[in-house]
Amino acid sequence: MWGNVGPRVAHLSPLERVRLRRVAVRYALHGWPVTPGACLANRRFVCGRAGCPTVGCHPALENWEHAASADPARVATWWRERPHGVLLPTGRAFDVLEVAAHFGRRVLDAVATHPAGFGVRGPVLVTPTGRWMFLVRPGDPLRPELEHCFHVVRHGPGSWIAAPPTRLPEGTVRWAVAPEQARWQLPDSYLVQNALIEAFRSAGVTLTSDLLPGQLPLPRRGG
Repeated sequence: MWGNVGPRVAHLSPLERVRLRRVAVRYALHGWPVTPGACLANRRFVCGRAGCPTVGCHPALENWEHAASADPARVATWWRERPHGVLLPTGRAFDVLEVAAHFGRRVLDAVATHPAGFGVRGPVLVTPTGRWMFLVRPGDPLRPELEHCFHVVRHGPGSWIAAPPTRLPEGTVRWAVAPEQARWQLPDSYLVQNALIEAFRSAGVTLTSDLLPGQLPLPRRGG
């Protein structure tokens, strides 16, 4: 499957390789399905699948969504031979709300003193390119105010995120709030969305609910 791809894979120390495997297994032990990511090779990613044109971070398995597993033994086998990135499918154990760094910091400051306490505080990861990912309970769509907002992306079924300690060309994915700090609990999605709405409005972002009917975006046509 891998052919001559192996020599180009970025060199990781034995300690780094062990850490990738241990962290992936720890996610699985807490019920988070995991799927192996393509390996970083110089500044591109290689998955070993013949003819794969994707050079950015992506799943190593073609059927990644079906193959994703929370079985620690199965997860451990994926990392024994290759230094895969650690990818977490969304829409199963959790959804993710993705925003830019300046909004992420505002929301994190707001939830730190939120009266709901741990009901709104959950794991938050940060990519080396400055994207903040808030892990929330799965299943809730975006509120109407955020539905057409380009500043937030909801990751649900069919999507995934790169999780710490995955290495990207720009650096390593890290936790701003580690799962252990949140006691492996997930906040209510709408509580976090409310905090996002407040952060957007305080930054002067116009949301759907602030528009007049004639200013609302037109529905997209299929085809």
